[in-house]
Amino acid sequence: MRATSRWFIATLVTCGLVAAGCGSDDADTSATSGGVTVFAAASLTAAFTEIGDAFTAAHPDVTVTFNFAASSELVTQIGEGAAADVFASADQNNMKRLIDAGDNVSDPVVFAENLLQIIVEPGNPKGIATVADLANPDLIVVICAPEVPCGKYAATLFANAGVTVTPKSLEENVKAVVTKVTLGEADAGIVYRTDALATDGKADGVDIPDDINVLAEYPIAVTKNAANPDGATAFTEFVASDAGQQILATYGFLTP
Repeated sequence: MRATSRWFIATLVTCGLVAAGCGSDDADTSATSGGVTVFAAASLTAAFTEIGDAFTAAHPDVTVTFNFAASSELVTQIGEGAAADVFASADQNNMKRLIDAGDNVSDPVVFAENLLQIIVEPGNPKGIATVADLANPDLIVVICAPEVPCGKYAATLFANAGVTVTPKSLEENVKAVVTKVTLGEADAGIVYRTDALATDGKADGVDIPDDINVLAEYPIAVTKNAANPDGATAFTEFVASDAGQQILATYGFLTP
């Protein structure tokens, strides 16, 4: 059974602040200006970079700056006063941390979903076919640290599969797991499907059965201390628009 919390889905159904995502129309391209600083989960790096380019093409007077890192690290930075207009998390727990601290001004909306994959070296030379194979002590397996969303998801995955996996290292974010495997420093790791796809052949992804896989939900919100709330709102609307969703889909993200 997939492990996922759905307590923001009512917000998604009503569409909250991102009404543009409810219909077939693209995001509003009305005039807005200034800078928008987006704190986003590391797994969103490639997709959000392209979304940022498309957004600024529609809003030429806006400059978008990204800070990509583990969601847990980002929400800590925001709590400590870091300047962020938008927070996009790879899980609900860290968005809840933002809300519990009163650091959001808009209701969070789930804009994408993702699944886990086993990332392996090209051609899968170790013949890793299942999650159970990762329990082999002769394999070098790396996962994210437990406080990071991908680390929590990995722990849930192992529990769902009923296996005990002893990782050789705990990485600070999912991109670090990918790097370990692509550099040949690890035989396998647990990442998001989108991350394995983004390696462009430098690694392969092994699918995980739906009955044990974990569905990751990505919520987004405007922060309480946003220096440019109008620009931040426009960006979140764009992410949920047809244009934003099409870009996310090309990187392997699922539509909520």
